[in-house]
Amino acid sequence: MYEYTHFYIEGKWVHPEIERTIEVINPSTERCVGLISLGSNADVNKAVYAAKMAFASYSQTSVDQRVAWLEAIIAGYQRRINDIAEAICAEMGAPITLANSAHAPSGLAHFMQALATLKQYAFEEYRGSTCLRKEPVGVCALITPWNWPINQIACKVAPALAAGCTMVLKPSEIAPFDAAILTEIIDEAGLPHGVFNLVNGDGPGVGRALSAHPDVDMVSFTGSTRAGIEIAKNAANTVKRITQELGGKSANILLHDADFETAVSSGVRSCFVNSGQSCNAPTRMLVPASKLDRVTEIAKAAAQNIEPKDAALAESRLGPVASKAQYDKVQRLIKKAIEEGADLVVGGSGKPEGMQTGYFVKPTIFSNVSSSMTIAQDEVFGPVLAILPYKDEAEAIAIANDTLYGLSGYVSGEPEHARRVAKQIRTGTVHINGASVDYCSPFGGYKQSGNGREWGLEGFEAFLEVKTILGYREVQVV
Repeated sequence: MYEYTHFYIEGKWVHPEIERTIEVINPSTERCVGLISLGSNADVNKAVYAAKMAFASYSQTSVDQRVAWLEAIIAGYQRRINDIAEAICAEMGAPITLANSAHAPSGLAHFMQALATLKQYAFEEYRGSTCLRKEPVGVCALITPWNWPINQIACKVAPALAAGCTMVLKPSEIAPFDAAILTEIIDEAGLPHGVFNLVNGDGPGVGRALSAHPDVDMVSFTGSTRAGIEIAKNAANTVKRITQELGGKSANILLHDADFETAVSSGVRSCFVNSGQSCNAPTRMLVPASKLDRVTEIAKAAAQNIEPKDAALAESRLGPVASKAQYDKVQRLIKKAIEEGADLVVGGSGKPEGMQTGYFVKPTIFSNVSSSMTIAQDEVFGPVLAILPYKDEAEAIAIANDTLYGLSGYVSGEPEHARRVAKQIRTGTVHINGASVDYCSPFGGYKQSGNGREWGLEGFEAFLEVKTILGYREVQVV
């Protein structure tokens, strides 16, 4: 049992102002695996005040000092990486193999990337007599989701610390324990008190208070588009900076010259990774109409090889979705797809055969889907793939762009052909022929998938302001 009923404010674990605890449920077993407290406005005020008081001195620390603190955090993270993986498996149902191979290492990768960026970054540059100085933006509210919890926490916390910002973190109340372990690591690293603060809670109780707080200079949010809109509204009155990474409905275009056996099977597996709970999952597979039947056969065979199992089992490759609310949402969308006439290839509504406990969803594929169907437009966030036929390349691109979202895209085909098509997809990221994510490169979306960028140099610069100092130096005229 995990028990984190205190908040971390000004370098100490403190009691919440109002005692109110909730259970965290293991989605594989539907049993309680721990307790957290839910914060209030009063807790937010204390944490923001601590961050504000710490900013004056922390923002002036040297690069060498911040490098040392990041190196200490990285060393602590490496020591406890297995603890983080086990917590993620228990709290949100990631298969333990995935938690060990992807979830926990992703957080470490972001800290190492922030360290590398900090070591080589030029905080001042000159244009004639003018100095352009990059300075930390201030107090940051970091609000993170449950689906890739430590990844989304680290890609905010690491560059914010490196840039010289102070912060208050609100992790998801569904998956809070990995954040608490990271907080213990940060505490051991010896950061100045108040630089990093943790307040658990839900959106209405803590998220709203943080995004509207007048002493918060920046909000970095990852989550649903619906919640992102509310945060933007809450933040508007104080004109603070907002970066948002929101929903997605990524198209996976298989061009006529793709290797279909490989591309279809890998596309199914990629869609189902993390039980489909990835904002950049390739949930719409676009294929030439002439290849639809063959693609459907390959996709069905690939899905039938993926068996849902308790996330704690070493052989598990598909765990549950993270909560009952998420399970119910996925079931509604599966039923809606059937009602609207999509061809059910495999899976469907209800739990997998023989599984009565846990929020498990059948690996599900629909074929002959049209772009107007709900299953092709709404973000499902479950192991559900839609296969859409297209008549020619122009229609494929039009279908790919026919969505409110623009987070990610995928193209498979002859490399030069795939590159030409990738340039026409309106998304923040495009993967060509199964290319993996790159922690050095920016991540973020177009349209209702958000604004701003995380990861790499661009994610670091999101936490910096640019100050122009005119007449900073004399320039000799030759």
